[in-house]
Amino acid sequence: MAGPLAGVRVVDLTAMVSGPLGTMWLADQGADVIKIERPDTGDYTRLAPNQRHGFSAGFLNNNRNKRSMALDLSQPAGREVLLRLVREADVFVQNFRPGVIERMGLGEDVIRQHAPDIIYTSVSGFGFTGPYAAKPVYDPLIQALSGLATVQAGSDQARPRLVRTILPDKLTGVAMAQAVSAALFARERGAPGQHVRVSMLDAVIAFLWSSDMASQTFADGDISQAEAASFIDLIYETADGGHISVAVQTDREWEALTRALDTPDWLDDPRFSTPALRHDNIDERLAMTQERLRARGAEEWLSRLEAEGVPCAPVLTRSQLLDHPQIAANAIVVASEHPQAGPLRQARTPAVFSATPAERFEGAPGLGADTRAVLAELGYGDDAIESLVSTDTAGVPPRQ
Repeated sequence: MAGPLAGVRVVDLTAMVSGPLGTMWLADQGADVIKIERPDTGDYTRLAPNQRHGFSAGFLNNNRNKRSMALDLSQPAGREVLLRLVREADVFVQNFRPGVIERMGLGEDVIRQHAPDIIYTSVSGFGFTGPYAAKPVYDPLIQALSGLATVQAGSDQARPRLVRTILPDKLTGVAMAQAVSAALFARERGAPGQHVRVSMLDAVIAFLWSSDMASQTFADGDISQAEAASFIDLIYETADGGHISVAVQTDREWEALTRALDTPDWLDDPRFSTPALRHDNIDERLAMTQERLRARGAEEWLSRLEAEGVPCAPVLTRSQLLDHPQIAANAIVVASEHPQAGPLRQARTPAVFSATPAERFEGAPGLGADTRAVLAELGYGDDAIESLVSTDTAGVPPRQ
């Protein structure tokens, strides 16, 4: 059975990560995503490191289950092909800087003339208005402006630090995919096709507010500076050099921890008698926990902690997670064979659908690999396709 978005066609003009990740999730869930790329270089991530037979890992991991169509959108013939394509599409997605798509002659008003009910989707960095709207943007800049770098530092006084993954890019892709699905659902209920706008800055600030903006939540008083809850994180060293994470919040979990660590005297310590006091004295509490955990090896501690019901887990490297039984039991990492790049390992999308499971897991396409097929689907005859190829006015790469 096809995925839940089977029958939905997405025209994808996005590049890099935020747009391609979101459209890949739509493709994973059954949508027919046609990726439009420049004929000369394609998506810039095709040039990224970690290459295998002409395919970068970065491109493969953000573009599976899509079809690639190479079009030169600076040429009238290329734009005409695109407009013909959007007439049969449900979703149009672009992540150019605000104003660029309009200068290309493919703004919402133009697209909607050809597809009145299409879900027109725009992804930006700093948003669509304001002094930063047209600025170039990369993930670290959003981490800086959104406050995420300060949150990562632990306090307003500490040196800001970047999260060591491109969280704003990826979070924006997830937010975009959810918003597109919601707009499609609304259209099924009778709403018109609408313009969905998602920015990296919007996505990160909304993400932070649920847990990291307590001081900024109440608007009727002074805003206190955020102070670090602790300069010790919840990653602990053990006697054999292994690392584990242990996290307790409730009284029941605190009591269980004292049993697992064989430290019953901690229950009589007035600094730790309530959740609030344990929070106020967090540095002392975590330092004591760390000192105790250095007495045994990681596996022995995990066994003792699990037996008492203490929330805990091993700290795995990126390679170690591939063989962990919990990862395997949930089939999170999927093996597949790419026709050019060879055997791959990739993470599936996190949602699993019981009635409409997505069966496709096709490797990311070569640049322009599906141009001819899509042109044929649009009704172009063989002569017209060959004419576009031979003149290159549509930017269609020649047959390989």
